[in-house]
Amino acid sequence: MCSSVALRARMGHFQNGVNIRDFGAKGDGITLDTESINKAIDAAAATGGGTVYFPAGTYAAYSIHLKSNISLYLDQGATILAAEPLSDGNGYDAAEPNEHDKFQDFGHSHWHNSLIWGVGLVNVSILGPGTIYGKGLTKNVARPGQGNKAIALKLCRNVILRDFTILYGGHFGILATGVDNFTIDNLKIDTNRDGIDIDCCRNVRVSNCTVNSPWDDGICLKSSYALGFARATENVTIANCQVSGFDHGTFINGTYQKNESGMVPDKQGPTGRIKFGTEANGGFRNITINNCLFEYCRGLALETVDGGVLEDVVISNIVMKDLTNSPIFLRLGARMRGPEGTAPGKLRRVSINNLVAYNADSHFSSIIAGLTGNDIEDIKLSNIRIYYRPIDSPLVKIQSVVPEYSKDYPEPQRFGVMPSYGFFIRHARNIEMNNVEVSYMGKETRPAIMLEDVKGLILNNFKAQSPAGTPVIIQRGSRDITIFPVGSIPKNKVQKEPTPATVPDPVPRRGQS
Repeated sequence: MCSSVALRARMGHFQNGVNIRDFGAKGDGITLDTESINKAIDAAAATGGGTVYFPAGTYAAYSIHLKSNISLYLDQGATILAAEPLSDGNGYDAAEPNEHDKFQDFGHSHWHNSLIWGVGLVNVSILGPGTIYGKGLTKNVARPGQGNKAIALKLCRNVILRDFTILYGGHFGILATGVDNFTIDNLKIDTNRDGIDIDCCRNVRVSNCTVNSPWDDGICLKSSYALGFARATENVTIANCQVSGFDHGTFINGTYQKNESGMVPDKQGPTGRIKFGTEANGGFRNITINNCLFEYCRGLALETVDGGVLEDVVISNIVMKDLTNSPIFLRLGARMRGPEGTAPGKLRRVSINNLVAYNADSHFSSIIAGLTGNDIEDIKLSNIRIYYRPIDSPLVKIQSVVPEYSKDYPEPQRFGVMPSYGFFIRHARNIEMNNVEVSYMGKETRPAIMLEDVKGLILNNFKAQSPAGTPVIIQRGSRDITIFPVGSIPKNKVQKEPTPATVPDPVPRRGQS
């Protein structure tokens, strides 16, 4: 059943609305319709706002300029096509100057070099079942005339993105920086870098979205310094979403192929996940994630490495399948990409409940890793079941001592193959696991849990497969470990070892953002 807006649009009689074809748009996929689209937006804005209607057709364009009180409505069969830039450097709007761009990667620091962009707007919507096809966008740093984002919004308020598809969104399908009261609903995104980046935003609702992004993150919360000050991303709900890392375009065409794994830029397997970070100057707080599915991608990552505080997060009802690294990755680091004098942040008060992961990569286990003298705190894991696939080569080197990598880009693979298959926990306090079970689906020689510098761990009804002659738990320099029921893990299956000698951090390596 069509919405009233769509019906009025198709009939040509909608109030305070304009049809881009009335302003000369051809929709033939060849003619540049940029001027016609922007004229239609200007005309609607001049009368106080309304709907700018895209009927069926393919509208090639460079930068489209959003205005306040405007809705773009993409009807079924309508496509906004990102045109190829011209060889003389003409094309998309130039990236605007940003004196703070040294604190985050280029793509996070500029908005004008995009297919659709708006700055300082209120009451903006992009709606309808049509498509935004970023064919002419680059997925890297944009040179003059190039665009590298499908949709970019900065310091806007009351924004709705609903029902459309993004195919190949460039470096970012959606980059929203400093956007308040923001709704993203029922989008399908199949893209070549990040799907949705929510940066320094407040009061955000993401629901019913599917994001396939094999070469970068699917739904990513950030809190960069791009606005020139630290601003938290807070009061966010993510619900009923799916993320994956199938080959580009094969989610939309329904073939779900897995042939591009080795082509991922950091060479560490399909990405596709839900992540907090890496840009994290302002921190993250008051966030819920529930009823989400991860398939053929990396696991859940909560990272703060640039001084921000990550706190008060509840995650529940998560299903994961065919993971390419850690199912759960909580990382407090000290990369400290921010203004001089920025201090390390905090990671605390996180609850993860009702999670099932099948065929997870056991190379990296699940990792909870803080800093020496700056613990991750108050983490509760409940009703979790993880099935790890075996290491696929007998030549893989298992690390007995894991370097800190405190200043490195935060990614599970950076730690190397972990000394435990289930959980590796270091520099943490007040950790609680209730009804958590880990197992392996082949040969395994490592313990289920490795603890280093952990102060306070409660295991309540913890279950783990244990290789013959191998302890379930190895603790190094840890204290106050409580296991219920008493005897559920035999004493000979809990091994204490001395704290290992500190391994110097390697030279930091750069990675994805």
